[in-house]
Amino acid sequence: MIRSLIIFIASIAMSISPILVFDFSKDADINNWRIEDDRVMGGISQGKFELNKEGHGHFYGIVTVESNGGFSSVQNNNYDLVVKPSDVMKIRLKGDGHNFQLRIKDYQRTYYSYVADFPTTGEWETVEIKLSDMRPTYRGRSVNEPNFNKNHISQVRILIGTKKKQEPFDLLIDKIELVTE
Repeated sequence: MIRSLIIFIASIAMSISPILVFDFSKDADINNWRIEDDRVMGGISQGKFELNKEGHGHFYGIVTVESNGGFSSVQNNNYDLVVKPSDVMKIRLKGDGHNFQLRIKDYQRTYYSYVADFPTTGEWETVEIKLSDMRPTYRGRSVNEPNFNKNHISQVRILIGTKKKQEPFDLLIDKIELVTE
């Protein structure tokens, strides 16, 4: 009886173990992480991304609505993650108090992204976002599709947007994990 209980508890613990999506460490290869700013549509926001000396992903820059802009993002388009809508994306990060967005795509050819907003506090924290809570949007507008109900992720993106004239932003990312059941 006790042995069965131990095996049962161990199987539960293993079934909810996080899957490491990306660990921003000193040895991390961040070549697949790319900046995409509003410059693709004529804006002048400018984001940068690098590993800092502590080994965290450092996404920072200026975001502005001048020249019809208003966003900056860092993204990785090289994922082939098998997921369930009930899975949870966990991001350990330290923001500057701004609101950011997690955006994912099931496939690159999908024209819209699934989006969830999250605030930051200025302290290290872990943001948890259930995939099925992510809503479909295209260029900031809702799309008439259900929330995330797919079994695949090919893109992970973190975005900051603004409606103000100009503001700096700063975000440190430690790691991104997927908790699956």
